[in-house]
Formats: sequence, structure tokens, C-alpha cells
Amino acid sequence: MVTAKKPSELGGMTKAAVLLVSMSQDMAAKILSSLDKDSIEAVSTAIATLGEIAAEDRTAIVEEFYQMIKARQYVEQGGLEYARQLLEQSLSAEEADEILKAVEQSIRSTPFSFLKKAESSNLLTFIQDEHPQTIALVLAHLDSKQGAEVLAGLPANKQLDVVRRIAAMEHTNPDIVKEVEKGLESRLAAIVVQKYEKTGGVEAVAEMLNLADRATEKTILESLEEEDPDLVESIRRLMFVFEDIILVNDKGIQQVLKEIDNEVLALALKTASDELKDKIFRNMSERAATLIKEDMEYMGPVRLSDVEAAQQKIVDVVRRLEEAGEVIIQGRGAEGEIVV
Repeated sequence: MVTAKKPSELGGMTKAAVLLVSMSQDMAAKILSSLDKDSIEAVSTAIATLGEIAAEDRTAIVEEFYQMIKARQYVEQGGLEYARQLLEQSLSAEEADEILKAVEQSIRSTPFSFLKKAESSNLLTFIQDEHPQTIALVLAHLDSKQGAEVLAGLPANKQLDVVRRIAAMEHTNPDIVKEVEKGLESRLAAIVVQKYEKTGGVEAVAEMLNLADRATEKTILESLEEEDPDLVESIRRLMFVFEDIILVNDKGIQQVLKEIDNEVLALALKTASDELKDKIFRNMSERAATLIKEDMEYMGPVRLSDVEAAQQKIVDVVRRLEEAGEVIIQGRGAEGEIVV
């Protein structure tokens, strides 16, 4: 049994294990799936060796996690001193200091975190004259929304160069990241874990373009397609996946269904979430929905590759109809932009 009187007496991995087992299995699985292999192995080992957990320890650890989340939000809003003032309204000075130290360490260990609080317009001014490889490295470490805003502000020729470099970027040596940080007069500490870090790649480009305005997305992809159509196809396929159909408006769903054979639809829905299935069935007649459900029930085992191929056919239809303005996808493009 865990017998420590307060969370500070437990190791970080043990606390992570306690936090995960305090959640629903679905939520814990989602969090685990976002971790790298080494972290998954470490936390899984910690979970396996936890044994019985005292209720007061569990409560204390969940509370500490909650306080750290709040503290990080306060730091992002107004800095460490602002966070300290707010935390001390509900915690002792010692507890607030302990939490802020952990939050500060977490922030300092993240590459280019000093840029993440900057307004996108200021960040664009700061890095737009840097070498495209430097810009690509920085954008690959920012969140997708901020990266998209900076990308949209770059000159068209530099946009293409940066996109190509991000797409080709798979693993970056932390020494290189450190040198770039120094070159940008970073106040961050050096990366201490000497292992290769996954950054960039086609996925990063796709996520940025998903959040960019439609004009920027179209300009970049059309220009890039002239030089590397295979890369553009890879990006396009990652920009909108089958489960994203949940974001298509009902009228658009109905339009898509007109172009999809029942056999293809039944096959594609074999691995779909219940939420997506419900949305599809709501936009069909009751009789048509019953037929699809029966097809799925009597279909029997199918190859995953066949399911994915059927899903891709439907995704291709959605992409084509969106391009023609016949469907609306929630969250795509600039705020408030509506395609009719």
C-alpha cells in the first residue's frame, strides 16, 4: 500500500501511475496512447507495482495534478508571480512554491516554450528573416494553431520551402535544437535527455494546414503539387480522416451518402465509432439505415485493409465535395468562414 502522507514524498512516475488508475479506463488509454514508448513502459511498470492505494493518497495526488494544471494556466496568463498570487489564495506559500517549481521545470524542459506565449504576429516578426530550416524547426515544436498562423504570414515562396522542410523532418538531434535556441537568444535550459525526438513530418504539416485559412491551405498545396504531387497527396490524406466525418454538417452527410454504395458504406462503418455511426444513420431513412446495419451484421470478418480502403473512398468524396463548396466541415479554415 502507498503510505506517503503527501504527494511530494512519492516519485513522479508513481504519481502518474496513481493518477491514471484513478481515471476511467478509456481516459487512461487515451493518455497512454499519446506517450512515447519509453514513457508507456515506465508508467505501465509503475502501475503494475502499485498494489493497494490508500484513499487519502489518491485524493492528494489528484488534487496536486489539478493544482498544477491551474498553476500552468496562471503562468501562461500572467507569469510566475501572477500564478503565485492566485495559488496562495487557496494554498499555503510552501505548497504554492512547490507546485510552481514543478510547473517551471516542466515549461523549461519544452523546446521553444519561450515562444509559445508570444502573439503570432510578434513571433512572425521575430523569425521571418531566419533561415527556412530554422523556421521549420521552430514551427514543428509549436502547437498547430500557432504554427498555422505564423505559416500564413510568411511570403509564399518561403511558405513552400518551410512546409517541405517540416514534412521531411522526422527526428532532430537535441544538440541542434539547443543551438537554434541559443541562436534565438533562448532563455531555456539545454535539453538534457540525449535521445532523438520526433518532430515535424507530414503529420505536422497536415495539422497546421487543417488549422490555416482556406486561401493559405489552397495556395500552399497547389504550388507544392507542381513540384511534389506525392507529398501533397500524403498531406491531403492526413488532413481529413474518416472519423472527422463527424464534423461534416448534416446536409453535407446527406450529399456524401448519395455518392456512396451501400456495400462500401457498410464496410467503412465496421470500425467506426458509435458516435459517427449514429450521425450517419440519422441522415438516412430508417429503412436504409436498417439495411446497412443488417449488411454489417451479416458481413462477417473482413480484412482491415479493405475497411480502410472503403473509408478512404468516402474521405475522398468528402474532400471533393468540400472543395466544391457542397459540404461544411466544422472547424476548418479561419474563424467564422462559411462555405455555401
